Amino acid sequence: MEASFEITQQMVIAVFAGITAQVLAAYLRLPSIVLLLVFGILLGSDALGLLHPHVLGTGLEVIVALATAIILFEGGLNLDLRELGKVSLSLQLLVTLGTLITLLGGSMAAHWLGEFPWNIAFLYASIVVVTGPTVVGPLLKQINVDRQVATLLEGEGVLIDPVGAILAFVVLDTILSGDADPIDAIIGLLLRLLVGGAIGAAGGYLMSLIFKRADVLSLELKNLVVLAVLWSLFTLAQMIRSESGVMTTVIAGAVFANSSVPEERLLRRFKGQLTILSVSVLFILLAADLSIASVFALGWGSLFTVLVLMFIVRPINILCCTWNSDLNWRQKLFLSWVAPRGIVSASVASLFAIALTKHGVNGGEAIKALVFLTILMTVFCQGLTAGTIAKWLQITSKEATGLVIVGCNPLSLLIARFFQERGEAVVMIDTDPKCFAEAEAQNLRVIASSALDTGVLEEAGLASMGTFLAMTNNGEVNYVLAQRAAEEFDPPRVLAVFPRDPQASTSAENKVDQAFVPDLGIKTWNEYLSSGRVKLGTTTLEESEFSSQQNRIQEKIQAGDLVPLLVERDKRLQIMPASIDWKAGDRIIYLLHDPRSNLLKRLSGASQSTPLSLEKLPEVEQVPVAKLAELSKE
Repeated sequence: MEASFEITQQMVIAVFAGITAQVLAAYLRLPSIVLLLVFGILLGSDALGLLHPHVLGTGLEVIVALATAIILFEGGLNLDLRELGKVSLSLQLLVTLGTLITLLGGSMAAHWLGEFPWNIAFLYASIVVVTGPTVVGPLLKQINVDRQVATLLEGEGVLIDPVGAILAFVVLDTILSGDADPIDAIIGLLLRLLVGGAIGAAGGYLMSLIFKRADVLSLELKNLVVLAVLWSLFTLAQMIRSESGVMTTVIAGAVFANSSVPEERLLRRFKGQLTILSVSVLFILLAADLSIASVFALGWGSLFTVLVLMFIVRPINILCCTWNSDLNWRQKLFLSWVAPRGIVSASVASLFAIALTKHGVNGGEAIKALVFLTILMTVFCQGLTAGTIAKWLQITSKEATGLVIVGCNPLSLLIARFFQERGEAVVMIDTDPKCFAEAEAQNLRVIASSALDTGVLEEAGLASMGTFLAMTNNGEVNYVLAQRAAEEFDPPRVLAVFPRDPQASTSAENKVDQAFVPDLGIKTWNEYLSSGRVKLGTTTLEESEFSSQQNRIQEKIQAGDLVPLLVERDKRLQIMPASIDWKAGDRIIYLLHDPRSNLLKRLSGASQSTPLSLEKLPEVEQVPVAKLAELSKE
């Protein structure tokens, strides 16, 4: 009973510490692996002595294997074959030629600088050929780097993991068996890749069929079925050919993700949560099991080994693998800098240390210490500076643009015209044939759908759009649709017209902003627009009169005579959220109720004679705020 409680205690500490590190990392906007390593080392026997992973015995190996399967499957889910096609040659070279360059360069550095024997030096290099997708992915989301560079780094991280892990096990088998025949080693590597790939492809297809056709199962149960199938595939591959399971999980994830599975994003979310938990627990346990004394005992030679890996081997790798690509020198320099090692390297090193010790081969603890030194240096040096380097090299991607509107009506069509004129893609979703004719006359893309499910949103391209706006006549429906869009696609801006307190709409939980003003009477304003009883105006908030201007606008809003539609800030046009904090310099585009206006005829005339332009359209009047009251008089 005492032994079981001790194991329970160790797992609870690991989970609590891992999630705490994740929360702090999110709050501080740091790579989570940084705090996971720090927490793990602090809790280990060399510091506070609260965590002793050796208590888990062989259970640690089981946890490592099953958690790694989840992590690599989730990595496969994030592989977009269309994006990978744009960098396919460079990616193929990174996974093949790049692996060879890192293997040779890393082993020579470990032998000549770290003074490791050749067999252990090759084993170290085979472990660190992989980069960490669980480190690279969150890092790229934080710094918002150029999409081509991000795709290459993500693809390398996911695809090289199984190749590197299998390569490392082949090298280990060679060392333990004493068979140094390179032909046998290459055949063993290829067999594992082929077996793992075949089982993964079949398993990924099976999972997609379950999601598509097993309507009797709830979504929650489908997610758990996929998890059970995943672990079964991993085990089957391991039984047929040892260490081929890592390839199986990646291929299964990639096949599933590219099979057009409905509600696939919800599975992604579930697996993403499992991955965060798995990474958190693994890093805490493995870091706690690290002996700090063994790291310091490595000496300066091992430090220079890692520096050579970072500043010589990696740049040579990138230059050789991207020489014939269309990447510029800035992109190549960033790729040369960012190659943090992660959970796969740590897991394999820990398992190898145990295996070498069991077989009486010296160097197990030393190689583990050197791998963790590599992880620490690459994560701290590259992970903490990647954002600064990306900005300095000017390869950060632009903010996502484009607009998806649910609800085709005069007001939404007017908003669509403004975004369309700015060159942004606009997609409208509704069922009104009359409104569709008007939308198509404006060359807008229209999707007819009565049920807004994941497939419709994917068809609209919401994954790459900057804004989602729900503005049907039903406020409650708008709110539900916006919540679904935020949960499943997480676009930068999600807004809806709904009758709720605007403070409730900006919570971190639902990420939905109330559009325009609280309790907007959308039917009323559509009637005003249809009859032309509105003025379309714009005004710029001046710093010298900011307070008085803001008060006058709010008075007109509260009186129901004015609706602010759009705000232009830093040359970016955005839907006006009800909770916005206005700033001096904001350009506000609004509708003002005016029974004398004839906007409808002027809008129709403009659409027939001149292209829509915020600067050229006569109906967009530059109006000082002081004159707003006069404009709305009978």
